[in-house]
Amino acid sequence: MTTDPSLTDLANRVSEARDRPAYGHDALITCDRLVRVFTTDGVEVQALQGLDLLVREGELMALVGASGSGKSTLMNILAGLDTPTAGAARVAGRDLLTMTAADRLAYRREAVGFVWQQTARNLLPYLTAAQNVALPLQLSGTRKGRRARTERALELLELLQVADCRDRRPQQMSGGQQQRVAIAVALANGPAVLLADEPTGELDSRTATQIFEAFRTANETLGTTIVVVTHDQAVAGEVRRTVAIRDGRTSTEVLRRSEIDAATGHETVVAREYAMLDRAGRLQLPADYLRALDMRDRVALELESDHIGVWPDDAR
Repeated sequence: MTTDPSLTDLANRVSEARDRPAYGHDALITCDRLVRVFTTDGVEVQALQGLDLLVREGELMALVGASGSGKSTLMNILAGLDTPTAGAARVAGRDLLTMTAADRLAYRREAVGFVWQQTARNLLPYLTAAQNVALPLQLSGTRKGRRARTERALELLELLQVADCRDRRPQQMSGGQQQRVAIAVALANGPAVLLADEPTGELDSRTATQIFEAFRTANETLGTTIVVVTHDQAVAGEVRRTVAIRDGRTSTEVLRRSEIDAATGHETVVAREYAMLDRAGRLQLPADYLRALDMRDRVALELESDHIGVWPDDAR
């Protein structure tokens, strides 16, 4: 009795798939077919529609997208401020879908730090900068003595170049100083991930650059993984990886790498854009590509030996 070669090949592929590590097994942040549905006045709105995202430990990356694309919804879920409707989401080994209220509180205190766009929302107005930074330490109990908490607060303020603001209250600081103190507050308990939602939205371009330098310092010095939501392309261009969200799914990703010219020795940054292929095999082609070729409704596909060809529908 002979075995059909095609069946043998299929069995081998199934066996290989079973042995393959689970999706996102080595990522610090894993979003797998994430769905978030809101119901308003009896109408359902899908803010996230099967979103996939992996973030490795130690990354400094940006999320971009138009208003209503789902990026802030995603940030709220990752911060433990909202709960997904379906799919899977894990951060630093914690399952965000199965958390109890107590688990969620501990998660926000220990695993993630968060910086809001509104500078006034990040700090308590009646506390000094040093007291604001020490407060999360006091609430978590990780640094039991007042002296230890003060030392930690001053270390972070010094790292982010706002040590001179230690005894000032928020109203006595500029917007940029407030945001750097807010980053120190978010870093106080040594979180695995720091999330920032439009942290430069209320600041001028020069101050925004300083704030991003503070994020870079935290990433490089402390090793903290940082995810920044921004509409500012100048800020997004400062990171090695920028992920765009469109219609509730990751659509494109820009990766940047440094190259050194052999002749001059000068270093340049080269950027390349990729379309994101989700777990269901779907991808979103960039909107300007579609407009340029008048692609809509359906496209023609052809499988080649090393690529897939995509053409406008010639039968339309």
